[in-house]
Amino acid sequence: MRRTKILATLGPSSDSPRIIEGLIKVGVDVVRLNFSHGEPEDHIRRARTVRRIAARLGRYVGVLGDLQGPKIRVERFREGRVQLRNGQRFTLDSSLGRRAGNADRVGVTYAPLAGDVSPGDTLVLDDGRIVLEVLEVEGTAVHTRVAVGGVLSDNKGINLRGGGLSAPAITDKDRRDIELAAQIGVDFLAVSFPRRADDLHLARSLLREAARKATGDGAAGGEASIVAKVERAEALELIDEIVEASDAIMVARGDLGVEIGDAELPAVQKELISRAREANRAVITATQMMESMIDNPIPTRAEVFDVANAVMDGTDAVMLSAESAAGHYPVQAVRAMAEICEKAEQHPRARRSKHRIDQQFESLDEAVAMATMYTANHLDVKAIAALTESGRTPMWMSRISSGIPIYALSSHERTRARLTMYRGVYPVAYDSTRLTNSSEANRTAVEILAGQAIVDEGDLVVITKGDVVGAGSHTNSMKIVRVGDWLSPNSEAGGEAE
Repeated sequence: MRRTKILATLGPSSDSPRIIEGLIKVGVDVVRLNFSHGEPEDHIRRARTVRRIAARLGRYVGVLGDLQGPKIRVERFREGRVQLRNGQRFTLDSSLGRRAGNADRVGVTYAPLAGDVSPGDTLVLDDGRIVLEVLEVEGTAVHTRVAVGGVLSDNKGINLRGGGLSAPAITDKDRRDIELAAQIGVDFLAVSFPRRADDLHLARSLLREAARKATGDGAAGGEASIVAKVERAEALELIDEIVEASDAIMVARGDLGVEIGDAELPAVQKELISRAREANRAVITATQMMESMIDNPIPTRAEVFDVANAVMDGTDAVMLSAESAAGHYPVQAVRAMAEICEKAEQHPRARRSKHRIDQQFESLDEAVAMATMYTANHLDVKAIAALTESGRTPMWMSRISSGIPIYALSSHERTRARLTMYRGVYPVAYDSTRLTNSSEANRTAVEILAGQAIVDEGDLVVITKGDVVGAGSHTNSMKIVRVGDWLSPNSEAGGEAE
């Protein structure tokens, strides 16, 4: 089974129920609603469609809402675009009208730009395609010289090389979209351009408040996992506090690459994946992973290597953006990505781990989780069944590289949805409310796995759970059972070890 999870962005190319069903069938684990585009009604409808189809197919598919953040852009040009020549002067001026741009100057959406830059700074536009050197600042106008020219069209993004723009991470639009996220009941909320932990704490607080005010099906959305999108240079300086304040991070390589330089990205990506896993956080690798598949039915070899390297580095998930939102081959892109992940996971490097090997554990749950993975990796174990209320124990287990599947059995739909992000974890519905004792809980767990043809007679299964079944107790026990012995009507404990 594929362990690495796949996120796919929904958009015009993946709007129909037929395409969404195709995406789920070929392996999508989480869908991304990009609040930078589309109307609220679009996002609500798509989330409902995903959940309806996933339920029919017997799958759990998470829903991630992605805030736009302070995306700083040029305004529009009178003719829609201009050609900038190397060496020419060009002015960015926040006082210009929205459609007043020409070959000499253009407006910008970010009024404080002139106060954030100085002569000698480098501004990078359109994802690195245009480079401007700041010559002088005069009032609201930033006068520049074109270092790398080309075609510049309406609404392209602006970044300051090295970071330093003071725009707040949570904008007024983001506050409205957080209310939308609560109404939808997203499982994950991605915060764009955070600079410090406070940005993530604010997003979490706003989401919980919005959820309290929400009515209907979205009222539970306040418990969504917070995803920090690492895309600012200054975020790297405070990465430990950002990781600590989040439930997951996203290596958002587009804006991050523009700010720090693409040549720095590979090493930074590897460090961020390692840092997140060490801190017991999920990590998503994103941006242009299979961009050629926007227009072509197969990926380039470079894209195959890119996805495979992220998998072997330990990323929990890989993400498709325009490939699935606006491309011609959304289903093929997911299928190709799934195949690459499966092949990469077979490499021995993807199954080695020294996670926490030299550290003390901070909780009993984590100690049991680590002991379980050590045991499973050193026995011929077919599956791990983690009976969980919060999802913490299977999350900790997923930090250990392994080829053994972790089935997270939970009676809580929100927990099952959040676990769709974690590498090697597969959510399973499990009604703990009717169980009366630990032995019955063990038996039911094994019967569920056997009923789904996950395990067969003679297979070893490791079960983790708390003493008090269904009462929210912490995981404090691990049990090894052999399927045939355990299910025998004449044996209550045959083949068990505890």
